[in-house]
Amino acid sequence: MLSLVVLISGGGSNLRALLEASEDAEFPARVVAVGADRPADGFEHAEHFGVPTFSVALSAFDDRDAWGDALLEQVRVWQPDLVVLSGFMKLLPPRVVAALAPNLINTHPAYLPEFPGAHAVRDAIAAGVTETGASVIVVDNGVDSGPIIAQERIPVLPGDTETELHERIKPVERRLLVQAILDIANGHIDLKEL
Repeated sequence: MLSLVVLISGGGSNLRALLEASEDAEFPARVVAVGADRPADGFEHAEHFGVPTFSVALSAFDDRDAWGDALLEQVRVWQPDLVVLSGFMKLLPPRVVAALAPNLINTHPAYLPEFPGAHAVRDAIAAGVTETGASVIVVDNGVDSGPIIAQERIPVLPGDTETELHERIKPVERRLLVQAILDIANGHIDLKEL
């Protein structure tokens, strides 16, 4: 059984998908804790499923490295097999990435390497492309530049707003994340070989 710590910053829709998947006795992974960089609405999902939560605010520390050390300490309490960044909107310091890699994955609302960064959906619309996508990657020290685990194309429809397009991307992102974790747990994907 793969143990997961999920880090969020917002509503936690990907977290919710993982919690629902792990209710199935056949699903080979369980969320053991949910962390955030601030009080997050997604904690409600964790509480609903009886999963412990923790918060480590960047503003409580003198610098990003001190914050990263405190966050890593909280993550390590749970001894996870895999850490999932699920809408976690802070860049992790390099030593945190090094401590958790390669068992540190992230979702992204674009078909990487296209449109990395925090505004991928807006950037795709601004670029006038006819398709974008969703990706699951291994986290490295770049911005959405790690090895790709899974991805899928999604059309950009004429007149799409950022919100409309993002709402179509989210279910694909959730499905890819759940499948990626299933494949990691079952040994179909070896993160060390990516």
